[in-house]
Amino acid sequence: MNKIYKKIVNPKQLIKMIGKFPRQQKVLMCHGVFDLVHPGHIRHLEYCKKHCDYLVVSITTDSHVLKSDLRPYVPEKLRALNLAAIELIDYVLIDNDSKPLKNLKYIKPDIYGKGYEYVDGKINPKTQEEIEVIKSYGGEFMYTPGDYIQSSSYIIENNKPDLKLVKLKTLMENENINFKKLYDCLEKIKGEEVFVLGDTIVDSYIQTEFIGSNAKTPTFSVKYIKNNEYVGGAGVVSKHLKAAGANVTFCSILGNDKLAEFVKKDLNKNKIKTFFFSEKNRPTTNKKVYIAQNYRLLKVDTLDNTPINDDLVDQISQSLKKFKNGTVVFSDFRHGIFNKSSIDKLIASINKRNIKVGDSQIASRWGNILDFKDFDLITPNEKEARFALGDQDSAIRPLASKLYEKANCKSLILTLGERGILTIRKKRDKHDTRAFFSIDSFADNVLDPVGCGDSLLAYSTLAYKVSKNDVISSIIGIIASSIEAGIDGNLPVKNSDIVKKLKIIENKFQYI
Repeated sequence: MNKIYKKIVNPKQLIKMIGKFPRQQKVLMCHGVFDLVHPGHIRHLEYCKKHCDYLVVSITTDSHVLKSDLRPYVPEKLRALNLAAIELIDYVLIDNDSKPLKNLKYIKPDIYGKGYEYVDGKINPKTQEEIEVIKSYGGEFMYTPGDYIQSSSYIIENNKPDLKLVKLKTLMENENINFKKLYDCLEKIKGEEVFVLGDTIVDSYIQTEFIGSNAKTPTFSVKYIKNNEYVGGAGVVSKHLKAAGANVTFCSILGNDKLAEFVKKDLNKNKIKTFFFSEKNRPTTNKKVYIAQNYRLLKVDTLDNTPINDDLVDQISQSLKKFKNGTVVFSDFRHGIFNKSSIDKLIASINKRNIKVGDSQIASRWGNILDFKDFDLITPNEKEARFALGDQDSAIRPLASKLYEKANCKSLILTLGERGILTIRKKRDKHDTRAFFSIDSFADNVLDPVGCGDSLLAYSTLAYKVSKNDVISSIIGIIASSIEAGIDGNLPVKNSDIVKKLKIIENKFQYI
C-alpha cells in the first residue's frame, strides 16, 4: 500500500522524478475525472503506456467537477488511489485547476493522450486549448484508438455502485476522524442545553381498510381501523434532542383544545421543559393523513398560518433572552411564529454566546431559509434551497454553494433524501478541495421518510456544538436520519441507536 501512495505526487515532485523537457525518456500524460475506472479507461491507458516510458495521469480536483448532481461520486483522494493501484500508471497527480493547462505548461509531457470519446467530428474548444499548449513547446498530441466506451457519468447515472462505506472511510481518513471521536462526541452531547423555538404539529395517521368506490362519483369508501397520533414539527425536534441526552427547553404556540393537552402530556413525559403560548381562535396545528393498505388517500390540515400578534412575539423574545449559554434552534414550519415582522426581533433576542441553528421546512408555504442569515448551521433540503434562491435549474453543488454564500452561515448541510447529504463549509485556503463533501444515506429498510430531516437537525446540531467539526456533525446527523427512515412514524432516535449503527459500520470497515 505504501508503494501505491508514493505514486501520488504534486507537479514539483513529478519533475524531480521524470526530469525537465526535453528529456531522454518519453513521458505521456492523460487527464480526466476518472470518477469510476472502467474497461474503457483501462484500454485507453494500455494504449498510452505502449507509447511512453512513464505514464502520468492527472485528475480534476473535486471542486471543479461540475458534470451533474453530487459529482464526483468518488472523492479525489480515493480516485487518485484507484489509479495509483493500476500497474500501468507510474504517477498520479491531482490538478487543482479547472483545466490541465497550467500543469501541461509546467510538466511539458512529450505526449498528451486523449480518449477517442472526445472526437466527434469537431474538436472540443477545451481540447483545442490543450493542443495549443502541447504544440507551443514541441510536444505531441495523440488520440487513442476508438472502440465502444461508456463514460463514468453514464455508468453512475444508470447503475450507481454502492460505495457509501468506502467513501465514508476515505472521508474519515482524510479528516483524521476515527470512531472513538464519534463515540466521544455522542457522550459529550449528553447534558447540553438547547432552546427550541418553532411550530408544534400533531401528526394523525388514520388507518383504514378500503371497501370500494362510488360508481357515480370519484369517492372512496373506507372502514376506520385506528388513529395514531404523534407530536411533530418543532415538537419532535425537541424529542430527538432529548433522546440524544440534551436538556431541552421548548417554546411554541398551542390552541386551547384537546390536542394541546395531548402535546403537553407527551412532552412532559419526555421531561422537556416547555413554554407554551396561545392565541384566541388559533387551533393546535393538526395534520391528518388517511391511509389504506399503506397508500395515503387524503391529507386534511387544521391550522392557522396567520402571523402571531406582537404581544406573543414580545413574550417569546423575553424567553429567548433568558437563555444565555447553549444552542438555540429555530424550527420554522410557517404556521405563525416566524414571519417577516417577527423574525428579526426573535433573532435579535438570541444571546451572542449561543450557537444559532436554523431550519425552514416550508412544504407548501412561504418560509425561506435565507431568513436565518449569519447562523452557525442551517439544514435545508433541496426544495427549500431552490425556493430560497429562485433556482430550479442549477446542479446540487453550485446550488448549495450559492446558498451558503448568501446565508453567510458557518456550515450548511443540504439534505437530499435517499441520496444522503451535501455539506458546505468555509474554505481553509484557496486550494482547499474539502470545503464540501457528500455522505450517502445508510438507511437499510425505508419504512417512513417523515422525520428524517428532524432527526438530522437534532443530532447534527448537538454534534456541531460539542465538536465544532463539520464532518463529525454531518456523520452523526446522517446516521440519525438513516435510522429514522426505518421507523414507522415520526419517533425520536435514541443516542444508543446511533452508537449501535456506528459499531456496525466500524465492523464493516475492517473488510474494505
